[in-house]
Amino acid sequence: MADNIKTIGVLTSGGDAPGMNAAIRAVTRSAIKAGFKVKGIRRGYAGLLDEDIVSFNTRSVADIINRGGTILYTARCMEFMYEEGQQKAVKILKKHGIDALVVIGGDGSYRGARALARLGVKVIGIPATIDLDIASSDYTIGFDTAINTAMEAIDKIRDTSTSHERVSIIEVMGRHAGYIALWSGIACGAENILIPEMYDYNEKKLIDQIIKLRKIGKKHHIIINAEGIGNSMDMAKRIEAATGLETRACILGYLQRGGTPTCKDRVYASIMGARAVHLLSQGMTGRIIAHSGGVFTDYDIETALEMKKEIHPDFMTVGSELVRFD
Repeated sequence: MADNIKTIGVLTSGGDAPGMNAAIRAVTRSAIKAGFKVKGIRRGYAGLLDEDIVSFNTRSVADIINRGGTILYTARCMEFMYEEGQQKAVKILKKHGIDALVVIGGDGSYRGARALARLGVKVIGIPATIDLDIASSDYTIGFDTAINTAMEAIDKIRDTSTSHERVSIIEVMGRHAGYIALWSGIACGAENILIPEMYDYNEKKLIDQIIKLRKIGKKHHIIINAEGIGNSMDMAKRIEAATGLETRACILGYLQRGGTPTCKDRVYASIMGARAVHLLSQGMTGRIIAHSGGVFTDYDIETALEMKKEIHPDFMTVGSELVRFD
């Protein structure tokens, strides 16, 4: 055990993601087994600045692995974005005897962790975001649950879309990254997937395709629209006006954030949580946990935040052969 670490703090920040509780549980139980004390920080960086901090034991995280959301809650915090707030956070961590911090969240949470690391705080980050938009990791906690939730919803919408012979636009989450739309669209056999990384905003081409497919007997048309493209309701009105076909939009929204985490999200989150504690035990800090190339690994936080994420070529191939990324 690292001689200069006696207490580990853990917080969840940014948008909630199914599997966060599994990570909290793994951090807590692995830390206690390794001889550390654990403190849970409620409501992310906002709770840290408000000193909303509680002591954890093994019972504190009992029966949470199957629960969606986060028992530590989460919140945005404008104050923490500035150096004064970050300096305040460092003092509060020292005041409560927290020698190291595990941050579970997405890109914004990582930037907060990096700010603390630069001020001398021992920090480990764990990737948790349903958007899969962390460049350093091929997997992020919550993504698997979110795409399965979206897939099941799209399958149900397809049934009524077929019955009414209509065009259906289903808007899924993904403001800057289209991975939920990409995966759920391929899984559901959508006719079109609109994602920020690839959409050319040529709506006429989309409309022409709908008309062409209807002429050869296609009874319904499924369009998966990423949140970053948006305006699904207006798009539906324009398509209906141009094609004469009944067109409806459905925005899945926060449905995708909640629910019981899948087996993969529970297991991967558990491995990542335990790995965070193992790194601290070895005296390592300023690291980001990742799953890359089929293995669990970790990166320097500065390096991780400089990485760029692109759509894998295999998805481009599947897209050109099975669906259209218009």
